[in-house]
Amino acid sequence: MVKVGIVGGTGYTGVELLRLLAQHPQAEVAVITSRSEAGLAVADMYPNLRGHYDGLAFSVPDVKTLAACDVVFFATPHGVAHALAGELLAAGTKVIDLSADFRLQDADEWAKWYGQPHGAPELLKDAVYGLPEVNREQIRQARLIAVPGCYPTATQLGFLPLLEAGIADASRLIADCKSGVSGAGRGAAVGSLFCEAGESMKAYAVKGHRHLPEITQGLRRAAGGDVGLTFVPHLTPMIRGIHSTLYATVADTSVDLQALFEKRYADEPFVDVMPTGSHPETRSVRGANVCRIAVHRPQDGDLVVVLSVIDNLVKGASGQAVQNLNILFGLDERMGLSHAGLLP
Repeated sequence: MVKVGIVGGTGYTGVELLRLLAQHPQAEVAVITSRSEAGLAVADMYPNLRGHYDGLAFSVPDVKTLAACDVVFFATPHGVAHALAGELLAAGTKVIDLSADFRLQDADEWAKWYGQPHGAPELLKDAVYGLPEVNREQIRQARLIAVPGCYPTATQLGFLPLLEAGIADASRLIADCKSGVSGAGRGAAVGSLFCEAGESMKAYAVKGHRHLPEITQGLRRAAGGDVGLTFVPHLTPMIRGIHSTLYATVADTSVDLQALFEKRYADEPFVDVMPTGSHPETRSVRGANVCRIAVHRPQDGDLVVVLSVIDNLVKGASGQAVQNLNILFGLDERMGLSHAGLLP
């Protein structure tokens, strides 16, 4: 049984971790922290978890208590894991970070996008980027795992087969992405209010989004060189979901793209390449740790359109974190994650 601690359990990724781990036969949540809600029973904050975590209450983060766990998840805003991760790693506890603290390998680049100095640059050499479809073997040996962001997960999985095969023009990639409102987190903000986000859709951060350098970092690795990416995120009036419409041009239009994608993901339990002509919907992955992908070449031209959908809170966050847990501890990768999406 893997003993689990969670730092920052009151946000959406925190409660999603609890929901998924409640079904996990080899994981036990022993500690969950929140400075603002210390002493409150988990089931009192989240009634959906009644009967699953009776007796578990939020507590103030304490390194000694957390270090008694086999692994600690950080479901926190950026900057928090910087302060605690080093002490936990020194005590022999594994760290799986859902924030952006260790996703970028360049500390100066991180500081540029997150508006503060990187708090633990000495740990970056130990951080493994937790995209299982790329780094599974490194994850098995990791001490510190940086769980990818939601937009980066959907976008990278959509582009990877084209870039790895070297058939796409890597200098002119476009990612047109839509996210549900839960992607903004649980904190109160005017833009996330129902009256503001409902019955509307808008682009934002067109000049540059924090996930841009993370996506670019991964695509450079796949392409084996520099890439040119235009990334435009949008806010849509739904609670969960990421829909990424990805564009790339190919010089050789004779390549069987459907076969290319099917071969690339044939052994991936959480990537579903749909049949030719499909249009995946975000509702088909709601609550599930699955990325559904369809590839198109409109009018048989040189422009390839890839459609990639995930649940931003599951494959885009907490589900992928549990997938990393399974790999890290030598468990069946699908453990606790095999449930289907929710319909309607």
